Amino acid sequence: MRAPGVVHHGTRRRRAAYRRALWSGAEVLVTVGVVLLLLVAHQLWWTNRQARHGAERKVQALEREWGTPGTPAPGSAGSGGGAGSGAGATAGGGGDGTAGRSDSSRNENGSGNGSGSGSGGGNGRTRPRWSQAYAVLSIPRLSLRVPVAEGVSKADVLNKGYVGHYKGTQQPGQAGNFALAGHRNTHGEPFRYLPRLRRGDTITVETKEAVYTYTVDRTLPQTSSRDVGVIRPVPRSTVRPSYGYSRPGYYITLTTCTPEYTSRYRMAVWGTLTSMRPR
Repeated sequence: MRAPGVVHHGTRRRRAAYRRALWSGAEVLVTVGVVLLLLVAHQLWWTNRQARHGAERKVQALEREWGTPGTPAPGSAGSGGGAGSGAGATAGGGGDGTAGRSDSSRNENGSGNGSGSGSGGGNGRTRPRWSQAYAVLSIPRLSLRVPVAEGVSKADVLNKGYVGHYKGTQQPGQAGNFALAGHRNTHGEPFRYLPRLRRGDTITVETKEAVYTYTVDRTLPQTSSRDVGVIRPVPRSTVRPSYGYSRPGYYITLTTCTPEYTSRYRMAVWGTLTSMRPR
């Protein structure tokens, strides 16, 4: 008969240590998974909820300040929204859909030769303060109604669910290019559904002084994040020159990141001023 095997204490200790290591590793993986899920929920749900509510309150505050409510657009400030995403020193670097050159220590981008003046419109004489919300952008097709603030800083403008105005580009109603950026994903994502805009759709910009209506007539589906041409006074892509304009006019440019959940490329929607009425 064969003698039963002998298990040494050292072997038992090694097996026990191996089991403890496996158990500890499993706990770590579960913990990491839970943390990642919470981060995703925070980015995709909580930041949108918080930013949209804040943007809605700001629109209401501006209307109270102006004394008369503007023309309401269907839906809320964030419904159908989306932006892409984030701000950076490149043409919308960081996923915010911004486009232009780096502007000193503000992490603000801009281009163009316009004065950029006007507290709430093309004829204003006071330059909006940094991160000041001074206009309301409405896009009926997207059920969007959202504040416009000066600058394209993430922390001070875009992450609040606002749309940011590129410093150095024109103000609404001015000759040249009134250029804006907005997130496509997270933080209110006002430009999430920007690709749904079609030729002939209207874009309204309300200020304290006037209401400006632009009509969409061109779209640049994708370009480099460093394509500064899209926000110049006469907007034309420097990467894809067949997209854009060739003569001066009264333009609006909406920029955001593309594809969704990335900040690698930018898209732009252009429109021209078709009407203006005083408040």
